[in-house]
Amino acid sequence: MKAVILAGGYGTRLAEETKIKPKPLVKIGNKPIIWHIIKIYYHYGVKDFIICLGYKGHLLKKELNKLNHKKKWNIEYVETGLKTMTGGRVKRIKKYIGNDQNFYLSYGDGLSDVNINKLTKFHLDKKKIATLTAVKYKNPKGVLIIDSKSKIKLIKEKPIEYINGGFFVLSKKIFSYLKNDKNIFEKNCLPKLARIKQLQAFKHNGFWGCMDTMREKKELNKIYKSKEKAWKIWKTE
Repeated sequence: MKAVILAGGYGTRLAEETKIKPKPLVKIGNKPIIWHIIKIYYHYGVKDFIICLGYKGHLLKKELNKLNHKKKWNIEYVETGLKTMTGGRVKRIKKYIGNDQNFYLSYGDGLSDVNINKLTKFHLDKKKIATLTAVKYKNPKGVLIIDSKSKIKLIKEKPIEYINGGFFVLSKKIFSYLKNDKNIFEKNCLPKLARIKQLQAFKHNGFWGCMDTMREKKELNKIYKSKEKAWKIWKTE
């Protein structure tokens, strides 16, 4: 199975970094975050990657080719447009999937120690179109449960909830649910699959972190420099 990585967005919330380079090239430690994502998959035997390029894609291609000088990974670069939404980017790589019936999909800014082998088995056993990795997230604010008459039924103080952590396994059937470049994968496609009971959640209770803001970037770098294993499941660089 091939792994598709969405790497074409502008990364506006990381503007301090992304003015000069695409978000997946922002470094964690001494390597860009996309290198860490590839290493996670490679640890589980995945060698074929499709990178969805967009904003400053030429820089991403140049840097990845440099990091892949030993040719450990087979990388296909696909120009998916500057303003294309996530669903549109996925739709554009349809022909690159080849004869595989399923493929992996990851965002270019998320890290986890999710077991890719167990995730794959879960997806194949359930026989649904899409499986997403559900990760625990502690809401920093309290949540109000309000009824139809505006009465507060319950106050949840900083509840722990499951959210979409990326790291998808998708059947090729997914392409039938992606219309055009304006299609937002999370807003247009996933809810539709949920309604027809074709979306499964693989619950992951281990490490997960994303890099949407400078604060999150600093936190990931702090973890990387510590002795905490976190997403660093591989043995050699």
